[in-house]
Amino acid sequence: MMKRFFRHPAVQTGIGWLLSLYLRFVRATNRLEFDPPDFHDRMARNFGGIFAIWHGQNFMLPLAHKRGARFAVLISRHGDGGIIAAASVAMGLEPIRASGGRPNQIDKKGGAAGLRAMLTALKEGASVVLTPDAPKVARIAGPGIIALAKLSGRPIYPIVVATSRRIDLDNWDRTSICLPFGRGIVLLGEPIEVARDADEGALEAARLLLQERLDAVHARAYASLGCVDPGAAARSMPS
Repeated sequence: MMKRFFRHPAVQTGIGWLLSLYLRFVRATNRLEFDPPDFHDRMARNFGGIFAIWHGQNFMLPLAHKRGARFAVLISRHGDGGIIAAASVAMGLEPIRASGGRPNQIDKKGGAAGLRAMLTALKEGASVVLTPDAPKVARIAGPGIIALAKLSGRPIYPIVVATSRRIDLDNWDRTSICLPFGRGIVLLGEPIEVARDADEGALEAARLLLQERLDAVHARAYASLGCVDPGAAARSMPS
């Protein structure tokens, strides 16, 4: 009964709105540093880009959003995803509801529709934000984001948002929940280009490079806060 209650659209919209208020409060009470310093100018110049953040760290992503910038965010079709989608709308982000999965589940989970929606958003000049992790496999980039870059011709930018005060959950992706009254950093990594004629070898090389650069920006961001990336060991942990 409670599960059905919390999955009711009106309830999820209300909780999502409250969550957005909390995230605004966190953003207002943290001393945020942007790296590079012209972070928002670079984001503006690269509208239509693909921004990747490891799963578990994506909860803090709205802290990086600047009012007026158009970003579409890929959000799971899982029941609880409705709350995140509602919060995203309240924060000025555009949710795209789709999930990854096995090849024989792609239509059921909306992966094909999600890919089309992301390609449309990029074509219209929006940026797309997503977690590249393979389903329930933390810190292993799946092929989907690389295919998106190949089909769209748009670069992938590794990104991380980290705060000094947070709660780190002991779950499969080591989810971090940001807390107020601390320091924070929003760090943008070097882009990864995927050629439209890339073969299987080039696609795999791009996937591995994305993993490497995402690991690097996360490690660098947390080191700047005097701590260790809470998800650094998640890749070797069972889901």
